[in-house]
Amino acid sequence: MFTSLRSKSYYPWLVVALLWVVALLNYMDRQMLSTMKDAMMLDITELQSAENFGILMAIFLWIYGCVSPFAGAISDRVNRKWLIVGSIFIWSLVTFLMGVANDFTTLKVLRALMGVSEALYIPAGLSLIADYHEGKSRSLAVGIHMTGLYMGQAIGGFGATLASAYSWHTTFFTFGIIGMVYAGVLLLFLHEMPKKAPAAAAPAKPAEGFTLRSLGQSFAWLFQNIAFWAILIYFAVPSLPGWATKNWLPTLFSENLGIEMSAAGPLSTITIAAASFVGVLVGGTLSDRWVKRNLRGRIYTGAIGLALTVPSLMLLGYGHSTIAVVGAGILFGVGYGMFDANNMPILCQFVPSRLRATAYGFMNMIGVFAGAAVTQVLGRWKDEGNLGFGFVLLGGIVLVALAIQLSLLRPTTDNME
Repeated sequence: MFTSLRSKSYYPWLVVALLWVVALLNYMDRQMLSTMKDAMMLDITELQSAENFGILMAIFLWIYGCVSPFAGAISDRVNRKWLIVGSIFIWSLVTFLMGVANDFTTLKVLRALMGVSEALYIPAGLSLIADYHEGKSRSLAVGIHMTGLYMGQAIGGFGATLASAYSWHTTFFTFGIIGMVYAGVLLLFLHEMPKKAPAAAAPAKPAEGFTLRSLGQSFAWLFQNIAFWAILIYFAVPSLPGWATKNWLPTLFSENLGIEMSAAGPLSTITIAAASFVGVLVGGTLSDRWVKRNLRGRIYTGAIGLALTVPSLMLLGYGHSTIAVVGAGILFGVGYGMFDANNMPILCQFVPSRLRATAYGFMNMIGVFAGAAVTQVLGRWKDEGNLGFGFVLLGGIVLVALAIQLSLLRPTTDNME
């Protein structure tokens, strides 16, 4: 009964809906810890140290980044349904166990395990959506899925609210159970994309196992491709302001508008999340239509999105009125959403389906490492009173990514096989 769903015309969109919830839980579970620090440090005294808390957050980022390329390589070689189901079950189990943890060492181990298990999802999920949505709906489908990440980030910000109403233990327990139950839903309704029959002139290659030789061949193919290098730079550079807004925008809103963090946090988070939602819908729809007339349509759409972030970063850096700062946040969210909706679709124009998850794993790694670096640098600049200037400088760096994207990315197909 459930298997027959795969033959329905609406099933590709059901896949997007199923994975949208996974994306939400993926970001929400990782974000909750950052908002519940004050509640947790009453029971785990080591968290009273900002350095220790920074270590806890950094463990996740560095392990997540290092595992991402290998997670992508695994996704290209196994049934992605089972990888996604296993990934969400394990990170939800880890979330549940966070509620049991009563010492700093246990928290560090659990954050490391969360980094590994969550890294397995994004390359598998995005490549599966890209395979189910070719041509006319690919960017929109990817964009809608990305809104799940935005929503998860926003909901994760309310972890402190739930912890104060109940307890931080109960909050972790609740969302851990929700994720494990949802893994069962995926088990029933999510299916791998059937492999296409190869053309007569191009006999199928035997399935590759997960060996060092096959990994080396995959990595070599990617890094001998100039377009892939351009895509890595194009993805990494906008990740700098992307992570900067995630980690420092509430502080910037608070300082520039002269309001308390209790008001600046929700204002900045909701502004970016809502605007990004609009951006992925506009960017996805525009890209899917434009590429029918021009193969560079997806690239041009992503470029428009990046271009919108440049003036917005300058306004965020030096704006001091509510209209200027919130308007800049809206402009940044729309532009970044347009960019986000087209990353995987652009990758599909230059990388064959058998290597897409591997390629996106490297992109994910570069993006996370860029985020870790910019978070630390902006922290230093904030201490020096230069946080606004840092945002303006990021706008200039984005212009470099735009130049590389427009000069080097010239696709010959919308779906490299």
